[in-house]
Amino acid sequence: MEPETQAGPAGAALPLPPMKWDAWGDPALAKELSADVKALLAAALGVTGDAAPGPSADEVLLHPSRLTAEDLKALAAVVGEAHVSAADADRLPRAGGKSTPDLLRRRSREPQDAPDAVVLPGSEDEIAALLALCAERRIAVVPFGGGTSVVGGLDPERGGLAAVVSLDLRRFDALLDLDETSGEAVLGAGLTGPAAEALLAERGFELGHYPQSFRFATIGGFAATRSSGQDSAGYGRFDEMVRGLRVVTPVGVLDLGRAPASAAGPDLRELFLGSEGTLGIITAVRVRIHPVPATKAYEAWSFPDFATGTAALRAVEQQGTGPTVIRLSDEAETMVNLAMTEKIGGEPAVTGCLAVTVFEGTPEQVATRHELTRAALLAAGGTSLGEAPARAWEHGRFNAPYLRDSLLTAGALCETLETATDWRRLPDLRLAVTAALTEALPGALVLCHISHVYPTGASLYFTVVAALGPDPLTRWAGAKRAACDAIAAQGGTITHHHAVGADHRPWMTDEVGEVGVRILRAVKAELDPAGILNPGKLIP
Repeated sequence: MEPETQAGPAGAALPLPPMKWDAWGDPALAKELSADVKALLAAALGVTGDAAPGPSADEVLLHPSRLTAEDLKALAAVVGEAHVSAADADRLPRAGGKSTPDLLRRRSREPQDAPDAVVLPGSEDEIAALLALCAERRIAVVPFGGGTSVVGGLDPERGGLAAVVSLDLRRFDALLDLDETSGEAVLGAGLTGPAAEALLAERGFELGHYPQSFRFATIGGFAATRSSGQDSAGYGRFDEMVRGLRVVTPVGVLDLGRAPASAAGPDLRELFLGSEGTLGIITAVRVRIHPVPATKAYEAWSFPDFATGTAALRAVEQQGTGPTVIRLSDEAETMVNLAMTEKIGGEPAVTGCLAVTVFEGTPEQVATRHELTRAALLAAGGTSLGEAPARAWEHGRFNAPYLRDSLLTAGALCETLETATDWRRLPDLRLAVTAALTEALPGALVLCHISHVYPTGASLYFTVVAALGPDPLTRWAGAKRAACDAIAAQGGTITHHHAVGADHRPWMTDEVGEVGVRILRAVKAELDPAGILNPGKLIP
């Protein structure tokens, strides 16, 4: 089911986003740090006190809306008065995403940026009319789904225009079609992950896309950011699931993807998968689905070191044994996760590096895949830990951002970044990024895990924990810049699944080259000649 809308600032006229305005997710799921974790923070980082409390929602100061009464009247004429608001209580929850810098800015008592209004269109015709109106009146448009961006993808940038509005897609929340014969479904872009899965489950099907943002992110957001879920080893990345898209651009509507495969020129779906709202508004996505798995199996493993575990994961992926989930934590992450995880009865001690495997499908498929994977991991030096640690990982897999918020409240900065490269370059990339982060943030804990695997390479996901200290925004910006420079120098991708947004935009020329940037700019000029769509994101 879709998460209930959370209580927010007084005076909101519109339905609020499902997440708390100044923290991740549902406040009811937030947890206090345990005494053991507080002791670990004190010993490792010298963090012993609470951070200064931020303002309440009603105390936050926003820069005044730049929209005139005439602008608001024109917007209301398109979507109806009930679906537009310039109230601070509606603007604040859509003032950005949920990165640590986003949350630090929410804690500021200085005036903050926010969209000048929020609009909730209910049809493609209304979106087209809104885009035409905004182009005419020089108003930027930032598409808004679940609000989960951690790379500045929702920053309310005006891009030199008169104002900026947040275009909330929550009304595009239907299962539009389900083709059981072909195994495809058409989902509204505003459906959250849980809402989409609930609608599909009523018919016995599943999408199976479970990124950490699953509970709050939307189908349109998954497509616009090339999301990768925790079950991607079994079901693929979200862009691999997409069979078609409907996109409203300022110059017309596109309905892309009419066959399972085609040789009719370049695949135009690829222009919009990962476009982050800069080229058009995704309204519906046709996706590959599968029957709800009949059974699941779990097994966790330990490896003596990260190199041995990495070689084991490579062996499994290259022989194609088919786990739904396979991931590996380095020594530091394994140690910290054990300190922060509630113990399950009978859980064996874990040393070295922890790996998790999960298998889904029919009983016969699960048994075969599990047996083949198990044999490969044993041959590569793994030691089985049984089911318990893998089940514990699944139980808590969506809760890590709540811990991040608790650490922030306790005075510790906790942030993440990710990349990917081929297997040959993986060790050097990990060492370079770790060195860049520890040099920029002396004393910080840098944790790493392999989050997604491919026959030719894998993704590295880093978590950094450091004392908050003075001016944490500037310190983290310097550390992130150093890490991104290291990624570019080592030939890694600047982002594997978090997307580009505003934060990674400075490295896009390194990523795609000068000619690639010219192509992106040319497409942008053709589809969005007034430059209203999500300025300052993705395209250098």
